[in-house]
Amino acid sequence: MAPETPARPVALVTGSSRGIGKVLALKLAARGVDVVVNYKKNADLAEETLREIRAAGADGLTVQADIEQPDDIDRLFAEVTERYGRLDLFVANAAAAAFKPVSQLKLHHLDRSYATNTRSFVLMAQRAAELMPDGGRIVTVTSYGSLRAFPTYAALGAAKAANEAWVTFMATEYGPRGITVNAVNGGLIDTDSLDYFYGSVPGMAPMETVLEKIPLQRKGTADDMADAIDFLLSDRAGYITGQTLSVDGGLTIVAPPFWADTTSPLRDAVLGASDAS
Repeated sequence: MAPETPARPVALVTGSSRGIGKVLALKLAARGVDVVVNYKKNADLAEETLREIRAAGADGLTVQADIEQPDDIDRLFAEVTERYGRLDLFVANAAAAAFKPVSQLKLHHLDRSYATNTRSFVLMAQRAAELMPDGGRIVTVTSYGSLRAFPTYAALGAAKAANEAWVTFMATEYGPRGITVNAVNGGLIDTDSLDYFYGSVPGMAPMETVLEKIPLQRKGTADDMADAIDFLLSDRAGYITGQTLSVDGGLTIVAPPFWADTTSPLRDAVLGASDAS
């Protein structure tokens, strides 16, 4: 069966069953964009997002795919192609990594971080561009660990830095085809991921020690990030490409947390055991 020809633009947002991805999906739906909701595990959350998209007046579909797996990426884009036959907007939002000091990163941590964050972005951007014969928008979501070094973020920060480098090369090559490619770099954004980082890594510096150093004195919101991404996906950003936009309240000016702010056992991994007794 031939794909339908949608009257509305079509977007694919990875990891859009919750968090920043879901907020962005609903913003896109509110301005008349059909959204492909990608998720890894929670089908119920994905279906709820799709119901809210339809309530906003747009449409879409849900597709389960683990972006660490190339076969899943192929299946994801096969479903997009079968349903729509084209893509106007692609957002690489999903991410995952191990939060450990460099000395504790094992081979499987390195391989999975690369596969989930960097390899998947390149493979999906290639496929997305193939579905954009009349131009389009590609945005990848990164984080301030790509710009500044802080405890346990090496694996993910390095992957995000690689993605920002890929953005510049993609923008150069895809520009003549009318496709813009940009990154949105988030600071402390109030999501489940932030709670996990500051609440589940043993010895991590308290979040308050970071917040008090941010010039705007607060965490960012999923809306803050989604608004920036939505702008880069819009016609208003048609002459912006190859750029990384920081949404961090000024965090990268100061770049906490620092290793000196951590406590045992995390501090001991880098600074040595405390002599306090």
